[in-house]
Amino acid sequence: MHIRLIILFTVLCTKLTAQTGSWSIVNVKMDLNEKWNLFGEAQIRSLKFYDDFHYYELKGGATYKFSKSFSASAGVGMFDTYSPGGNFKSPMANDETRTWVQLSMTQYEKRLKFEHRYRAEQRWTSNGFRNRFRYRLNAILPLKKKKVEPKTFYLNASNEIFYTDRAPYFERNRLFLGGGYEFSEGFSMQGGWMKQFDYRINDETGRSFFQIAFLFDIQRKNKTSEKVPGAMD
Repeated sequence: MHIRLIILFTVLCTKLTAQTGSWSIVNVKMDLNEKWNLFGEAQIRSLKFYDDFHYYELKGGATYKFSKSFSASAGVGMFDTYSPGGNFKSPMANDETRTWVQLSMTQYEKRLKFEHRYRAEQRWTSNGFRNRFRYRLNAILPLKKKKVEPKTFYLNASNEIFYTDRAPYFERNRLFLGGGYEFSEGFSMQGGWMKQFDYRINDETGRSFFQIAFLFDIQRKNKTSEKVPGAMD
């Protein structure tokens, strides 16, 4: 009986990983002063569990904080997608340069924090110029503590809608469920499960992804504002 359960569990895990892609992320943020910070991020994605890598991106930008709950950001990056069926298999499916502006608002409901993010993207792709608009609701709940601070576990959930200014307008929905742990003021890790649905059929339609992120935060001394970890891009 035990052997049968082990075999069944192994088969299920094999099927699950075969249908699950991966996202690996490194994010760095550096405070310049009380109002301004710089950020940079690198991502690599695969269509299978750490195999069939088909996408990477490099991006960076700046954020201005108007208040504890309201900030504005601008960024630029390169985003390259390769053909499925191998690791960065040629030909390249899309070579994209992207700029964006965004507004972020944070609500504090005791221990529970909500982040609303509104983003407008300008995309120079292999198929021409496109606009895209995104709204993301992100919720963070620290466990056993009132806020996310060193030696704190937290839960994280988000849902994001993508749409364009061309019919049929709706483009994508992205759901994330996960959590993280802050080791110190300067380093935390976050991981979880993401489900992505695309209106138009492509290599990621309806796929699940395992996501892991390494978050580095270079802070100024005597910083007093509360950290609110965001879902990755």
